Amino acid sequence: MAILRPTPTPKGKLSATLKSWLPILQSGPLEIEETLQTYAQDNPCVHVQSALSTAFSACQFHKPPRPNAPSLKNAMSDKIESLSVRKSTLYETLNQQLLPPLFPTEMSLQIAQDIIENLNHEGYFEGDVHALAGGLGVEAQDYEKVRQRFAYLDPPGVGARDVQESFFFQLVQHSELDTQTYELCAKILDNLEQHKEHSHTPGYAQAMKIITSFKNPPALDFHDPSPLVIPDILVLEEQGEISVQLNDSYYPKVIIEEPKIKESNDYLKEKLKEARDLVDALQMRQQTILKIGLMLVEYQYDFFKGKEIKPMRLVDIANEFGYSPSTISRAISNKYLECTRGIFPIKSFFTTALEGDISNASIKDFILGCIKAEDPIKPLSDLKILELVEAKFHLKMVRRTITKYRKLLNIASSSERKKLYGMRAKH
Repeated sequence: MAILRPTPTPKGKLSATLKSWLPILQSGPLEIEETLQTYAQDNPCVHVQSALSTAFSACQFHKPPRPNAPSLKNAMSDKIESLSVRKSTLYETLNQQLLPPLFPTEMSLQIAQDIIENLNHEGYFEGDVHALAGGLGVEAQDYEKVRQRFAYLDPPGVGARDVQESFFFQLVQHSELDTQTYELCAKILDNLEQHKEHSHTPGYAQAMKIITSFKNPPALDFHDPSPLVIPDILVLEEQGEISVQLNDSYYPKVIIEEPKIKESNDYLKEKLKEARDLVDALQMRQQTILKIGLMLVEYQYDFFKGKEIKPMRLVDIANEFGYSPSTISRAISNKYLECTRGIFPIKSFFTTALEGDISNASIKDFILGCIKAEDPIKPLSDLKILELVEAKFHLKMVRRTITKYRKLLNIASSSERKKLYGMRAKH
């Protein structure tokens, strides 16, 4: 496939607007308006017209919709609206519940607040009861009694030490259960991995339905929402042909308002020149990002056709444009590309070669595929994954590298995955 790249911007023009170009280049779609406003606030010749506030309602998004795909504009609009309403944090929610009769005394309240301070972001308690109790001048058993009362707080399961205790806490809140079902759930939780030992017990299916409804981690609903992502580059494919375009519908416009004066005014002349330089800088930003998108498709054409990412260095694309690697690094910082395979950080296309044409991204993708296809009864150990990687890519690695990649992919160990598979099993 032949792709025509725009002619690089002349170095003379680059030097004339470099001061404003670099901050604009580094800004993402949600930041660029603020960046431009900093230049415009003291310039009477510049007006920045926001596009972000109107793009969701105007028909400016020119990407052809994919079949059965939701509208990106509507999805972004909904997300912006949801993010505009501040939700209470986990710690605020818990502090609002520190009331009688659960916490009737000043000391119980003080212990409860101390427990909250020792919760991690998942809602689990990580403190040393004996040390914390000593710090408050109370007995460890009294401290622990207060912690056990967290079983009655929302979110259910918060304040527990681990998954098993969190499930017990969540079971406590099912007050509607009859004694037989409650006791069966408790027995299953005592040894969850062997839950099938109770499969012939009356009420087993109902008990497992309750247990599998429990949340892990307990503070799952309080996790920070994923940030709003607006891709800068759109890689489109139609009838087998790939094209690249900027997603510039969400970018503000810089409007030059020339002063209506007859006499010479050096101040206004200088501001008018700065306004024109600002327009040039915004255009240069668009040209630079478009060039990067075109280069990505040339270097990673196979990826956009469904294959693996190839090794690609920042210095290669920098040399192609005559820019420094640091400039390219700024250009791709916190920027995304959307294609038929999804939305990806642009920096993810710059991978390190392990051997020949094999990249670390290819290894990670392979590991992810192995985990998705593994036997839930006998999950793959890191050593087994190592053997599969070496056989697939014909290279030598060490087990700790596989462990490192697995953790970077946020994949639990084989023993932890086995427990999770057991909880999710259909009955």
